Amino acid sequence: MDSFSDQRRKRNHLSPPLFLSLSILLSLFLFLNHFHYSFHSSTSHSLLLSTPLRLHHRILFPHHVLLTLANPHHTLPPPTQLQCLFYTPLNHLHVEPVLSTDRFDQFRSIVRCPLPATSSNFSAVDLRRRGDPGGGTLAALDNQTVLSWNNLAYEAELDGDTAVVFVKGLNLRPHRISDPTRFQCHFRLTGSQNAAFSITTKAVTVAQEVVRCSLPHSINNYHDKAEEISQITVTVSHVTGHVRHPVREVMPSVARVHGYTATNNGGARKNKHELCACTMVWNQARALREWVMYHSWLGVERWFVYDNNSDADDGTDGVVKDLDSKGYNVSRVTWPWIKTQEAGFSHCALKAKEHCNWVAFFDVDEFFHFPNELGDRKNALRSVVSNLSSSNSVAEIRTECRSFGPSGLRSHPKRGVSLGYTCRVRSSERHKSIVRPEMIDASLLNVVHHFELREGYGHRNIGEGSMVVNHYKYQVWESFKAKFHRRAATYVVDWHEDLCKASKDRVPGLGTQAVEPANWRFRFCEVWDTGLRDFLLSNFAHPVTGLMPWETSNERED
Repeated sequence: MDSFSDQRRKRNHLSPPLFLSLSILLSLFLFLNHFHYSFHSSTSHSLLLSTPLRLHHRILFPHHVLLTLANPHHTLPPPTQLQCLFYTPLNHLHVEPVLSTDRFDQFRSIVRCPLPATSSNFSAVDLRRRGDPGGGTLAALDNQTVLSWNNLAYEAELDGDTAVVFVKGLNLRPHRISDPTRFQCHFRLTGSQNAAFSITTKAVTVAQEVVRCSLPHSINNYHDKAEEISQITVTVSHVTGHVRHPVREVMPSVARVHGYTATNNGGARKNKHELCACTMVWNQARALREWVMYHSWLGVERWFVYDNNSDADDGTDGVVKDLDSKGYNVSRVTWPWIKTQEAGFSHCALKAKEHCNWVAFFDVDEFFHFPNELGDRKNALRSVVSNLSSSNSVAEIRTECRSFGPSGLRSHPKRGVSLGYTCRVRSSERHKSIVRPEMIDASLLNVVHHFELREGYGHRNIGEGSMVVNHYKYQVWESFKAKFHRRAATYVVDWHEDLCKASKDRVPGLGTQAVEPANWRFRFCEVWDTGLRDFLLSNFAHPVTGLMPWETSNERED
């Protein structure tokens, strides 16, 4: 444990004196003012200096190490120009290529390093430019602690007069709201390990990996100074142990404060978009154009694409930038946290609340469809939610999903999934939701498919005859086997694990190995359903070339 944790343990039964709390607030006030001056006075000068980038944190994941770097004004070199350095306890050096680099937020970048194939026993990780001699590192050495992903406060977002902290390792019961009285939040200046120089507030709500705490007034007063607020780290503590001998455990943290406070009225923006969409992707660049262009035509006005560690050569970032340049209003959010789909959706609900009246949470292989609509379907999805925007009781719309199979195909359909997959199972499976973010419960509890809503609000089911979701779930094996890499949801077992074999989250007849079952391309085919395909060919295809809006002539020729 670092000194902050140690001191907190020693003081877990003590309430800080009033004069100490006031001195902390005063110190923070003076620091923020000093930082505001020094940051702006030195920015232009620092841009001219080739100072090394400083590694803030090293986080150990099952298959890679994530490095976070302070990088407000610099662009990282491409991955091919960097090397990851792993030092063993005996100071032996293992050099690995960088998997990818990315912009994390306004003030930080991230680097992903593969674990050394020759040794899993390492005590320090660093970064250097390729070609530098052994002693020359790109990143100035700071705290060399390698944090475990299994026990970490990893994100934080301001929401009114509260801070929402995302934490791995609390091991709370899934799909339930927990007792908040055992939890606290601790705010301190980034880089400070002194527990005395921190401000503690009580938790308001706790559910799964999300802890919401009251925001210290000293931070609330600095709503318009993003640079200063970003220098504040927040973590969570919780009471563990026997009821007679409780221990307050403080979680390690890389979470910095971001977002809007009550002072700047972050949730009261006028002229919000009526309908937005949020999704989480991993290596889905080729699916985005079809999905975004079609649903934009149905009325989606803003997109939040949470990129969950896509490979450097996947091209998701480029596709998002291209779509955004063409007016589709797409934002890519770097989300490096594995198996956190529920937390990611909670995070997206917070971000979208300022911009959107309704948010649809669904995947890039899921397409809304109006099977019996004979008239013009343009903006049809937006019309559905608009009709309920003034409701005093409905805050969520749920739509049944129809799961499609490989439909006899051997390779990925070049014209898109909505045209290629046309055979499905007969019965509907689960549902997808469109929700009013302002009416989500303060706990932000969700089970991916739907959210917990504020008291007094409920959901409305849309009948299959009016609207369904075509879920192109069981695709050709080339595409489907990528799901064995990992699953995004926190509380769903990965398919390669020999657990919960009877779960509905598993695929019937599929084992724990990424081995194609016999007759895979003919499975999950009980009803031929060409409704959406026929509609798209009649209404979207170019009258001369026959191309769909998301196709290029090169793709068609191939």
